[in-house]
Amino acid sequence: MRTGALTVSQVNFFLKSLIDGDGRLQNVLVSGEISNFTDHYRSGHLYFSLKDEKSVLKAVMFASAARRLKFHPRDGMKVLVRGRISVYEPSGQYQLYAEDMQPEGVGALSLAFQQLKERLEEEGLFLQEHKRPIPAYPERIGVITSPTGAAVRDILQITARRWPLAKIVLAPVLVQGEQAPGQIVDALREMDRQKACDVIILGRGGGSLEDLWAFNEEAVARAVFACSIPVVSAVGHETDFTICDFVADLRAPTPSAAAELCTPDWREQLSQVESCQRYFREKGPKLVEYLRQSLDLLVQDSPLASPQEFLLPRREAVYRLSEGLEQGLQRRLEREQRRLAVLSGTLDALSPLKVLSRGYAVVTGERGVLRKASDASGGDRVTIRLGEGSLSAEILDKGE
Repeated sequence: MRTGALTVSQVNFFLKSLIDGDGRLQNVLVSGEISNFTDHYRSGHLYFSLKDEKSVLKAVMFASAARRLKFHPRDGMKVLVRGRISVYEPSGQYQLYAEDMQPEGVGALSLAFQQLKERLEEEGLFLQEHKRPIPAYPERIGVITSPTGAAVRDILQITARRWPLAKIVLAPVLVQGEQAPGQIVDALREMDRQKACDVIILGRGGGSLEDLWAFNEEAVARAVFACSIPVVSAVGHETDFTICDFVADLRAPTPSAAAELCTPDWREQLSQVESCQRYFREKGPKLVEYLRQSLDLLVQDSPLASPQEFLLPRREAVYRLSEGLEQGLQRRLEREQRRLAVLSGTLDALSPLKVLSRGYAVVTGERGVLRKASDASGGDRVTIRLGEGSLSAEILDKGE
């Protein structure tokens, strides 16, 4: 064996040093199609391959980088991956360590939006049967939005103008940025837990897709769906759509429109009340008179006009039924009395007392009725039952 041979570990370490030392491989952008994608849910690491028509490149994205992805990679997806090339020494395999990934030809946020929308739609979160009605006359309106934005000012102004009887319950939250989804979820759950209002307006003003992204987060969508209080989604402008819009009980094109949808106009309500008052003042007396005349006609053409004539034949029918019932009961009583007499005669004929009256007797000893001489012994005391009275006797002798 030749001296100075390298070990496998030394070879792999040397190759890793060469690749890691090449600055051109420390920040590369690779285009390819994802294959053999594996998502290790426990660790959060993503393992996959990038391929083109001729070659395959192994790749890994650790959990710290994978958590920043806005979409979910899958097999067959064309992507642009930025990262570094290095060697995994234990297997001697070089691979791409991905730090960022973007879908090729479509934005990551747009793809993430479409993926989540399809998944929640399959679960049934968008079904109309889950939509709750918005109360017609809310006493308390919950508003979850930024306390400094134009949206809250519009909601307050419109509510005060249309339905000043309502009380606004404001939950101030961030509406964009990394902390926004968590604050929105907490606000929804707390309002629901306290039953703080009759309806909730969740929204903000317009912005880019990135600005509105908090309302596309899965956690926010599920919190809206789980809320027992009706939720009106009012995010952005009329042309903006978010996942919350599909899950909410009602979508409003703007926060201002949401305030109008949640409140009746008190002037219209007052006008309707006054209209009803005028109607009853004008039509009420005529209606009462019409109903009185109708009642008079009904009385004239009904038994109430001559109650005696109506009741007489019915009273006679009741009398006949009562008389028939009484006769039937009397016949039944007589029949049962005859049957009882027959049974009493039969029972009397079978009575032991009848037998004793003809000269027979019943002799009873210590062990009961004596049926034969051998049932008694000399000197036994016995009782003799006759037709009338009884005798006590002592047995002096017994025959065969």
